[in-house]
Amino acid sequence: MFDTLLIANRGEIACRIAATARKMGIRTIAVYSEADAQARHVQACDAAILIGGPEPKDSYLRADVILEAARRSGAQAIHPGYGFLSENAPFAQACGDAGLVFIGPPAQSIAAMGSKSAAKALMDKAHVPLVPGYYGDRQESGFLQEQARKIGYPVLIKASAGGGGKGMRIVESDDVFAAALASCQREAASSFGNPQVLVERYLQKPRHIEIQVFADQHGQCVYLFERDCSVQRRFQKVIEEAPAPGMTPERRAAMGQAAVAAAQAVGYVGAGTVEFIAEPDGQFYFMEMNTRLQVEHPVTEAITGEDLVEWQLRVAAGQPLPRTQDQLAIHGHAIEARIYAENPDKDFLPSIGHLDVLRWPDHAAFKVAPVRVDGGVREGDTISPYYDPMIAKLIVHGQDREEARRSMIKALAQVRATGLHTNIAFLGRLMDNPAFVSADLDTGLIPREHDHLFPTAQVTPDTILALAAAMVLQASGLTQPKACLPQGNTGSPWQQADGWRVGDVYQRTLVFQTPLGERTVQLQRQGLQWTLALDGQQPEALVWQAGDARGQLQIRLGTQACRADTHALGARLDIFANGQRHTLTWQDPIALAAGQADEGHAGGLTAPMPGKILSVSVVPGDHVKHGQALVVMEAMKMEHTIEAPHDGVVQEVFYAVGDQVSDGVTLIALEADQ
Repeated sequence: MFDTLLIANRGEIACRIAATARKMGIRTIAVYSEADAQARHVQACDAAILIGGPEPKDSYLRADVILEAARRSGAQAIHPGYGFLSENAPFAQACGDAGLVFIGPPAQSIAAMGSKSAAKALMDKAHVPLVPGYYGDRQESGFLQEQARKIGYPVLIKASAGGGGKGMRIVESDDVFAAALASCQREAASSFGNPQVLVERYLQKPRHIEIQVFADQHGQCVYLFERDCSVQRRFQKVIEEAPAPGMTPERRAAMGQAAVAAAQAVGYVGAGTVEFIAEPDGQFYFMEMNTRLQVEHPVTEAITGEDLVEWQLRVAAGQPLPRTQDQLAIHGHAIEARIYAENPDKDFLPSIGHLDVLRWPDHAAFKVAPVRVDGGVREGDTISPYYDPMIAKLIVHGQDREEARRSMIKALAQVRATGLHTNIAFLGRLMDNPAFVSADLDTGLIPREHDHLFPTAQVTPDTILALAAAMVLQASGLTQPKACLPQGNTGSPWQQADGWRVGDVYQRTLVFQTPLGERTVQLQRQGLQWTLALDGQQPEALVWQAGDARGQLQIRLGTQACRADTHALGARLDIFANGQRHTLTWQDPIALAAGQADEGHAGGLTAPMPGKILSVSVVPGDHVKHGQALVVMEAMKMEHTIEAPHDGVVQEVFYAVGDQVSDGVTLIALEADQ
C-alpha cells in the first residue's frame, strides 16, 4: 500500500477521499486553485500545493501541473475523484508513465468507455440493448439533423465525451434542431474539450437505473447492486436512492450481470458505474459507463456497509476485492439529496454568494450512519462562479424506503443555510410529493409534478411576522420589560432597555417585505405589556424570549406560540420555523432615507449570475419579441439563455462576446413597446 496520496480534485469529494485515507494511515496532498486557497479540502489534507488560477482550465484540468505537484510532494498515487480529469485517458496514461498509481481503471478502459459513441458500438457488438440512435463520428449539422429525422422526434442530443447534464438537449421538432445542436457542442467543448455529440431517440417516462461495479487486478468483478437516479433537473441528478423501488431479484440479477459483462469487455479495474435507461415494461438499455466513483456512491455504501473509497485504494494497490458476490447483501434503504446553491423558482439558476449560516442536524461525516453529510464548504465560505454549486450531499439510511423518506424530511427541516438561494425547501416538497411517495419515478417527474413542487407564494403567518418584529426590537437593544437590568441597578427607568418612555407608552411601526408584498406591524409597549397589530388589525399581546442557542427565539402572540432559529444580516431576516425557511426584508427607514435601497435599473436586462458572454444576438435598434433569445451566458460550465421579458426595441448593448460580467449588471437596455 502506498503511503502518500495526491487528491487531484476539490470540494466534498476531495474531503471524502481524505477521510478514508486518514483512516487507513495514508498521508494526503491537496491541490488547490487561487480561488480555493482557504477551501475545506485544503484544510482536510496533510499538505497542499497551489496549481493555478480559479478557472478549471488553469488549475484542476492542468494534468502537467498536477503531475509536477505529485512529483514534488513525493506522492506515489493520484486519486482523481469525479469530474475534472477523472475520466481522462491521457491523464491516466501519464500517471502510469510517471511511475504513479492512478486510482481508477486502465487508460485503455477509460478510452473505450469515455466516448459514448464508441462505448455504444462496443455494447452493440456484445448484444447489449441500445436505444435507437446515431453514435458515429460524422458531426456536420446537416448530417446529424438528417439522422434525427430518421430516428424520429423527440430526440436527445448528448455530448459524447461527458456527463452531468452538460451538453445535453431534448429536441422536440426539426426547426429547433440546429440551434440546440450548436449549444450542445459549445457546452461539450467547454466542459470536456470535445464538441462531439450523439443523437438518440428520447424515451418517454424512462427511469435512470445504474449498477455499481467493482473489478480487481486478479480478474474478479462484482456488482454492488443498483441505484435509482430518476429524479433529475436539467438532466442532472437531484435524488438518488438504493435499492431501486420495485426492483425484482430477477431484473436486478440481469442488470448486474450485464453491467459486469460490460466492465469485463474492456478489461476494467476499480470502481465504475454502468448506467441504464429503463422503460415502464422493464426493458432496459445501456446508456453509458462512468469510469470513476460516482457522486451518489454513499447510498451504495449505506446499504452494503462497505467503504468504496477504501475498496478503490486497496484494488489500486494490487489487493483482491474485499468481498465476493455471494458475500454482498442489501441492508435497508438509503436516499441521498444533493443540496445546491441554486434558485428552483428560476429554473434552478445557480446562486453565487456567501454562506452566512450553514448548520446541519446531528450526523456523521463521510461515513455510513443513519444521517450522513458529505460537504465541501463551511459556514462563512463563498460559492463561486467557477465550480459546481453543490453545498453538500445529505444521506439517510432506514430499515425501508418509507423510514428513509421520513428521515430525509426531518433532516432537511433541520438544515440551516442563509446568504443565498438553496434547493432545501424544494427537496422537502419533493420528498413529500405523492408521486415520489408512491415511487412513481421517471426522469420527467419534476416537470410533471410542477404545480405541487413549485407552489404559489403563501401569506406569511402572523407568528413569523411577530418573530421578525421581535428580531428588530432585539437588534435595537430593546428587551421585555425589566428583563435587562444591569447589576446593581435600582430600577431606574433611565437604565432600562425595554422601550420605557415618559408617559409609559412606546410605539413603533415596522414594515416588512414578504413574498406577497409589504406587511405593516404596529408595536406598542404600555406598562409591562407589548402588543402587536398586523396591517391595522386588532392588537394582540406579544411576549418574546431569546433561547439558549445562538439565534434561537420564541414568541407568544395572543394564544399562538412559535419557536424559531433566526439570523439577521442587515435588513434581511431569515426565520426557520416549523420546518420552513421564511426570508423577510425589513424596510429600515434610516437606510431608505439614506438612499441605500436598491432601485434596480428600469428597462434594463440584467445578468442573473456572474459569468461569461458567449453570444449576443441583437444590436441597438433591433425590435425584439417576448421570449426571443438575446444573450447566452456561461456559468459553471452550463449555458443560460437570457430572453426578452416583453416586446420592445434594443436601446443599447453594454457587453460583447467573451466579456466576463458580474451578477446584476445591465447587459441590454430594452425599451418596451407602448
